[in-house]
Amino acid sequence: MDFSSLHHAGQLFVLPNAWDLGSARALLRAGFPAVGSTSLGVAASHGLLDAARDIAEKTLELAQELRGLRCFVSMDIEDGFFDDPADVAAYVRELKVHGINLEDSSSGALVDPELHAAKISEVKRACPEVFVNARIDTVWLHQDIDVAETLRRARIYTEAGADGIFVPGALGTEAISELLRGICLPLNLLPSTDHTAAELGALGVRRLSTGSLPYRAAMDAAVRAALAVRDSTPLPTATSYQQVMDSMAADPGHSG
Repeated sequence: MDFSSLHHAGQLFVLPNAWDLGSARALLRAGFPAVGSTSLGVAASHGLLDAARDIAEKTLELAQELRGLRCFVSMDIEDGFFDDPADVAAYVRELKVHGINLEDSSSGALVDPELHAAKISEVKRACPEVFVNARIDTVWLHQDIDVAETLRRARIYTEAGADGIFVPGALGTEAISELLRGICLPLNLLPSTDHTAAELGALGVRRLSTGSLPYRAAMDAAVRAALAVRDSTPLPTATSYQQVMDSMAADPGHSG
């Protein structure tokens, strides 16, 4: 089985998104077959902004660390960090991972889909083995939000060689069904309170990425723990210090 096969197994799989090696190892120990990165988590953990092309080097460093894990690895590379498709392809080649997310917006605005398609095409030419998950930000950015425009972009990216389509944002059941009818590639969504993973899988969604949710939840948990100490309220349960040390010393998910 390869990373692409997870998307064609006839059922939904959940891709958890990590922001550093420690979080990736923890997610892998929970039994996930693949780990992705979250650009927001990577950016915020270094005091940087997401979707601002500030984390190209940080993402490359993280990819180098995650390559030692015994699982498939997919990296969120925002809009590719470069305008020139050849530069994007060279960057992906340097990552040496199984998959990437490549979004069709820059600086908070949608880009010309033909320009984005050129990046997809060049990446697939240079790295045919990499699973290119083409992210469409119409819903995410509330720009050209109608399903028809999302499907138009999906068709352009499919023709350019994309392996999957990712449509983040709040989507109702009918909109999801319409996307599934109009997209021939595996559809990737983000979790929401409106649908369970089982429900999305039954509809035909093939990948559910956690996105930045684990990072944001971890930040909330850290603050709650500190407040419990300060306010003399019951301390939260947590993995013990020794358990963390033991897992790092003999991590079954790391080949190094």
